[in-house]
Amino acid sequence: MDHATVLALYDRTMRRGAVPDGPGARVERDGDVVRQTGPAHAWNGVLWSGLTAATADGAIAAQIRHYTDLGLAFEWKLHDHDAPHDLAERLRAAGFRPEPEEALMVAESAALATPPVLPDGITLLAVTRPAQVRLVTEVHEEAFGTDAERLRVRLMEQLDARPDAVAAVVALDGGRPVSSARLELTPGGDFAGLWGGGTVPEWRGRGLYRALVAHRARIAAERGYRHLLVDASDMSRPILRRLGFARLGTTTPYVYEPAITG
Repeated sequence: MDHATVLALYDRTMRRGAVPDGPGARVERDGDVVRQTGPAHAWNGVLWSGLTAATADGAIAAQIRHYTDLGLAFEWKLHDHDAPHDLAERLRAAGFRPEPEEALMVAESAALATPPVLPDGITLLAVTRPAQVRLVTEVHEEAFGTDAERLRVRLMEQLDARPDAVAAVVALDGGRPVSSARLELTPGGDFAGLWGGGTVPEWRGRGLYRALVAHRARIAAERGYRHLLVDASDMSRPILRRLGFARLGTTTPYVYEPAITG
């Protein structure tokens, strides 16, 4: 894999040329900034910027005004190759809060499209109906300890409006959901995104994460997506590296929450 070529393709298609990732969202260009704006439960934020030291502060202030006027918290998805070199410091000075850094990792889907190896007693269920979404959210809340209401609403909307653009899967131990993950497929794109891979504590370390990667890789390859893309946490990074994912760089979510007045 030519890392520079793949990174340039990623920037061009997934950031500068991004398309909305769900119903009700729109991608907008504001000068040298590409952002997504949608309902409160959607992902709102800056996807790409082509800024300089002279233009950065003005662009940051403009995005704060845009989302604050709409009453929306938003994220500036900062990559380590974004300019200017001190953009992170400028975001912090403007009131953004950095979340943990993630590794931007990519692999060729065909290389990982193997039959998933499942532990005894585990079956996979493709989530295709709204009634099955609760299985995904149950795993999410137990695995990550966070509320999954926004995920529930977003996944319900995706399955209703764009079922070909998302593939969710749950691993079941009997009738209990113990691991889940999503694959997001940008229409006409080259990259399929791996999201939300989580496993409940007692099932970790038994191969479920790897199995769900293989399951999603097969779907991506069958649908013509060459690359798998993931923003990897510290927990998933070693597993992905062993599976053959290459690190292209890092990305850090910078979050801005408008002040509540009144």
